[in-house]
Amino acid sequence: MQWKIGLNNGEIVAGGNEEDEDDIHQLLTPSDVIIDKYNNNSLIICDQDNRRVVRWFHQKEIDPQIIISGFMCIGLALDKDGSLYITIFDGVLRLNQGDKNGIIVAGGNGVGSDLNQLDNPTFILVDDNYSIYISDTPNHRIMKWEKDAKEGIIFASGNDTNTLERPLGLAMDHLGQIYIADLLNHRIIRWREGDKEGEIIIGGNGYGNLSTQLNTPQDLVFDKQGNLYVSDAANNRIQKFEVDFA
Repeated sequence: MQWKIGLNNGEIVAGGNEEDEDDIHQLLTPSDVIIDKYNNNSLIICDQDNRRVVRWFHQKEIDPQIIISGFMCIGLALDKDGSLYITIFDGVLRLNQGDKNGIIVAGGNGVGSDLNQLDNPTFILVDDNYSIYISDTPNHRIMKWEKDAKEGIIFASGNDTNTLERPLGLAMDHLGQIYIADLLNHRIIRWREGDKEGEIIIGGNGYGNLSTQLNTPQDLVFDKQGNLYVSDAANNRIQKFEVDFA
């Protein structure tokens, strides 16, 4: 869905067709979408239950394209060179521009909780140094995987009142601070490099539908003005927040 600011209704821009679920013009449980500024602002979509990653164009006369298929994915990210990163069941796959087959750049050593392993990772982001931040959701931690590293670093972890329980979406602000959708704690946590615990910036008031509450937040993103948008999943809404970056 595309939803322009100030409008009461959104517009379907991908999927929503009355065709077979695995048809190229249809989606089945899409889990993530990113805008590819390196390819005419087309949409790259993780078409989860069709086991593929697809590209949709704004021009409706152009058919969608399958970028890669054969596995179930959850999260997507692009680096500053336009390479595409995709989460798979035990790792992160990188697909360079023009390539048809990806390479494992994080994990890939079977499902687990060791530093060289991931357990069904979900959402990811890539910084300007090509370090990958990974929501290692069942392990209740965020892993940082530096370029060419053989194992990751625990960036944020735990499931007590000061840390994380099944983290999902990730975002980074202009200061390099990481924001985490802390799913089952119903809040957004900000985590700085080297900190032992995060800072609650949104939610943390129990789950609910008040403007100060969240209910299983799943993903988040900043706009160019620094506003933070949160997918407040169980409340069936997108919330917009102004963030104090101090």
